[in-house]
Amino acid sequence: MGAVKSKRMPRAVREQQMLDAAVQTFGQRGYMAASMDEIAELAGVSKPLVYLYLNSKEDLFIACIRREAKALVETVRAGARPALPADRQLWAGLTAFFTHTARHPDGWAVLHLQARTHGEVFAAEVAAMRADIVTFVTELILAAAREAHPQALGCSPKFSTSLEQGGPPRAGGTPMDPHLPGGEVAGLAEALVGAAEALADWANSAPGVTARQASATLMNFAWAGLGDLMAGRPWSPPDGEALGAGAGAGAEDAGVGAGAVVHAGRTSLVG
Repeated sequence: MGAVKSKRMPRAVREQQMLDAAVQTFGQRGYMAASMDEIAELAGVSKPLVYLYLNSKEDLFIACIRREAKALVETVRAGARPALPADRQLWAGLTAFFTHTARHPDGWAVLHLQARTHGEVFAAEVAAMRADIVTFVTELILAAAREAHPQALGCSPKFSTSLEQGGPPRAGGTPMDPHLPGGEVAGLAEALVGAAEALADWANSAPGVTARQASATLMNFAWAGLGDLMAGRPWSPPDGEALGAGAGAGAEDAGVGAGAVVHAGRTSLVG
């Protein structure tokens, strides 16, 4: 009888090994400096096999981006349990985010640094991932607005319940707190995600910073301010200064009507 051949490794498993090696190499050396020879050696395969499975260095990098992006988005969404209040959902989602980026620093480097600086094709892949996370944060901010103002939608409590359960809006109102226009919610979500990205870089480079500490830092920085906003107490420029206008512009130029009184750092509505 001839010698028994060893069982060949399934293609999917072998490909994941190649991606693991590629993420480590791209994350630590950068896209331009990384070589296919180095990736193949780290994966324990031949360079021709890497090309056979993943076509080219560019295709390999895109595959790395997609895998790492999918893992990050799934981790953040799974971390935030829908049954929790909005602030606890955000806390849990942020903790999941910072835990993941700390455990996978090479993957985070691929997404946040390498993919954004080496071509539009790569940047577009990361932009799609970021849009998913921004959408998630937008949903949380809107949920927080509904919790803070259950009757502010101009409709019955059943309307709020239908939104919280993911159902379609019902007649009699819109799913938007009057204190939070759509553009403002979008801007808040973008700002929160941008802050999380920057904080992840800081946490990964600062010795001893845990995921919970990074999450608490961002919650204190961002969510505490959102609490005032939800309560109808937004920050506003000092007297005589207007948002989006030059110094000396009046309150009316900033969109603050005659029914509002501008205080130092606050805008309050009066009858």
